[in-house]
Amino acid sequence: MEKPLSDLTNEVGITLAEEKEGEPMKNKHDLKTKNFLFLTIAGMINAFGVTVFLYPMKLYDSGISGLSMLLDQLTPDFLSLPLFLVAINFPIFLFGLKRQGVSFTVYSLFAIGIYSLSSFLIMDVLPFDVVDSSPLAGEDLLLCAIFGGLISGIGSGLTIRFGGAIDGIDVLSVCFAKKLGLSLGNFVMLFNAVLYVCCGILNQGKWIVALYSVVAYFIGSKTVDYIVDGFDREKCAMIITKSAKEITSVLQESFSSSGTIVKGLGAYSGDSKEIIYFIVNHFEVNKVKNIVHEIDPQAFIALYEISDVIKRTDG
Repeated sequence: MEKPLSDLTNEVGITLAEEKEGEPMKNKHDLKTKNFLFLTIAGMINAFGVTVFLYPMKLYDSGISGLSMLLDQLTPDFLSLPLFLVAINFPIFLFGLKRQGVSFTVYSLFAIGIYSLSSFLIMDVLPFDVVDSSPLAGEDLLLCAIFGGLISGIGSGLTIRFGGAIDGIDVLSVCFAKKLGLSLGNFVMLFNAVLYVCCGILNQGKWIVALYSVVAYFIGSKTVDYIVDGFDREKCAMIITKSAKEITSVLQESFSSSGTIVKGLGAYSGDSKEIIYFIVNHFEVNKVKNIVHEIDPQAFIALYEISDVIKRTDG
């Protein structure tokens, strides 16, 4: 269950190389064994969610994975889901190699290979009957949509977190969205909308299947959010005040962390102002508000949700 990389980062997994004076260029294709280990787990999880919950009830994943499931149903038996996953995704990622980078492409192709192999094992080798009903949820469409979306979303989220993507729709969006006058997210949404409409039509008007597929996609995309960004997202507080030094002093004493003060100028009044940039978690927001307004009742506070805080660790 893939979420558009545009909502996260289009360059995730690509190791940037820096060339410093007097130092050789670092290897920008730095592939890590740990990443391959977690990508193996991610591919297996994604395959389990799709083949055990979505595939048996003819529910559809999103993107190229969903297209592969549809083609599996429309073509002879020897043209199966695992084959389509490789045959469609591999050329797409190779096409986007120059733009996405070597590391991202290698990680992605590896994850898709594991996803395809695991799907083959579950569907054709292991003693699971995934033809007419889910081995775990039976014929309950809602349960299959929920758990199929949730589990495959975990697999997709892990893939993104460890440097790749498990669906070629992201590469297509990066390559073609701007040419079509669309944002990356709208490109993926339009592709999935067309896919689900086609699924409903080709299933002889069984729109309930397409609708439950949308439910699975929504749950999967939210799961990707949590896997990639974390459950406890921090917030950035932008505090505009005339008492910046006093406020930062109290904040530092209360939270054992200091903010950053930026000089500013009121656009209307022309008065000199100071802006405090301060990071807190959502449990600490009210405490920050109380501290700020106790010192400066006229202070303006803007809160922004952030997904990650990266700190320098090399001293």
